[in-house]
Amino acid sequence: MEFKLEKKDNSSKARAGRIITEHGEIETPIFMPVGTQGTVKAVSHRILKDEIKAQIILSNTYHLYLRPGTDILEQAGGLHKFMSWDLPILTDSGGFQVYSLTELRKLKGDGVEFRSHLDGSVHYFTPHKVIEIQRSIGSDIMMPLDECTPYPCDYDYAKKSTELTSRWAVLNKEAFESTQPLYGHSQALFGIIQGSVYKDLREMSAKELLKLDFDGYAIGGLAVGEPTEMMYELVDFTTDFLPENKPRYLMGVGRPENILEAIERGVDMFDCVMPTRNARNAYLFTSQGIVSMRNAVYKDDFSPLDPECDCYTCKNFSRSYLRHLFNAKEILALELSSIHNLTFYLKLVKTAREKILDGSFVEWKKEMVEIISTNVQLNKEY
Repeated sequence: MEFKLEKKDNSSKARAGRIITEHGEIETPIFMPVGTQGTVKAVSHRILKDEIKAQIILSNTYHLYLRPGTDILEQAGGLHKFMSWDLPILTDSGGFQVYSLTELRKLKGDGVEFRSHLDGSVHYFTPHKVIEIQRSIGSDIMMPLDECTPYPCDYDYAKKSTELTSRWAVLNKEAFESTQPLYGHSQALFGIIQGSVYKDLREMSAKELLKLDFDGYAIGGLAVGEPTEMMYELVDFTTDFLPENKPRYLMGVGRPENILEAIERGVDMFDCVMPTRNARNAYLFTSQGIVSMRNAVYKDDFSPLDPECDCYTCKNFSRSYLRHLFNAKEILALELSSIHNLTFYLKLVKTAREKILDGSFVEWKKEMVEIISTNVQLNKEY
């Protein structure tokens, strides 16, 4: 993997770059649709590539390990061939999913024991095991095993957890360097910075990871309940320690305004389930704010969902029809809404990139955040 920094904004830390992998190039800033189990929910690969213009998707190590399993993935020739997807894939380590199991997990030695949410079977993840699984998956970018702290957590717990993530980072890197890709294309490994809401721990984590010279760096453990302004402050603080020649990834974020604020603070990559999850629940992002397509006000509204959007959904279907599909519980409602929400997110980061390149990002971003904030205040369903 190679990262090329193309332009730095003169008035902020925003960056435009390009990540080069053997499955294609990724223009940054970029949003990665979440395809947890080898599929982006309710959206076909053809639509994802040709209509939505996704450049990379994110899949999940924990879920793919449990189902279909590494033996099936290896027989298929890796996840790209298994799911017929020829563009880049990033896999997270499954650490967050294991963390979210709460009572079903237990930290033991250099790993974590957990029970499957599917059948209760007991499994054990170590840094080496997680790297092996991702070799079987064959993703272009792999994430190491880490521990994601909850919010709130006290300083002592956060410190021990951050030190654990740093120890695991060494083991992840050793496992990465002692194993080889299985399918003929190279794989990259990012490091994950933790530290909860404590700046000294964030600094310690970043500096420890920098010693290991990962291919890129992710900021983890945010968007887990902390105040939004605190998240922005910690992102801004953390990116100051990161090298310019490596991509920066803010994990699990978030709302459109969160993404714009993080881009201004020097972040390149994002993922979140929000656009597709909201879509399946009839909440759609538009230039006028979020709308709920089950609302009776749209019963006889034959205008496009968003007059400023050129996605397949907005070009062909009315708000009235979308409302009908949701109320009739038709599967098409989920597809059309997911197409629109993902298009909205991909267009947002594409425009941000264009504004960085032409030198007008800060002014444009300020206007966009004001519009979003105004629409949120006007729409109580956000």
